[in-house]
Amino acid sequence: MTEAPPVRSKKLDRDPAARLYGRRRGHALRPRQERLLAETLPRMVFPLALAATPKAAFAAPVRAVWLEVGFGGGEHAEAIAAANPDVGLIAAEVFENGLASLLTRLVPEDEEATAAVPPTLRLWPADARTLIAALPDGGLERLYLMFPDPWPKARHARRRFVHPATLGEVARILAAGAEWRLASDDPTYQAWVAETLANQPWFAIEDVADARPDGWPPTRYEAKALREGRRPRYWTLRRRPDAA
Repeated sequence: MTEAPPVRSKKLDRDPAARLYGRRRGHALRPRQERLLAETLPRMVFPLALAATPKAAFAAPVRAVWLEVGFGGGEHAEAIAAANPDVGLIAAEVFENGLASLLTRLVPEDEEATAAVPPTLRLWPADARTLIAALPDGGLERLYLMFPDPWPKARHARRRFVHPATLGEVARILAAGAEWRLASDDPTYQAWVAETLANQPWFAIEDVADARPDGWPPTRYEAKALREGRRPRYWTLRRRPDAA
């Protein structure tokens, strides 16, 4: 039996300071998008009941599990999953228009309830912190955070995913030597990331680049930033094996 999408926390929805995301929906969804969310999404949801053994959540054997937090329109997650068929990817996103955008590309029209879905891609349409809290120590071998909402106002800083209060929990779920790829085009967030990473014991900074490194799929947010004259920055972090 297919597990229903995660129950959304009323507290997280009600208290803006308690969540990392903004809107759940932008423009009104078209009928096909509504069908995708109702019929396709439940068949792809990562089951929280299997969080302790995440490899078991995929329909094909996988050698490792990776996580993308906030996949936006899904083009990056789609490319990563296609390029790494032996890896299980959990892609987290609460924005319904973004979820529908990805699902539109994955299944043909009029087959929302029946078409096969990628066996090594699972979606998490709820706050990523709920999932992270349930994952086992060292359960992931890679993390992606691509162009997150920067929450540029100082009073919103605690909503940022990269935060001193959350880095320890992120480090907990990453195996020793695991890679964290992080990108942002916002100068405030870039400065915040540099400051936050300079004062933590868990991650070594392997590279900071002003051009997208080889092997990093492009995203629509990156393209928009470049069109509008903003310069993205790309961090490659490595989970230190000697940090508790």
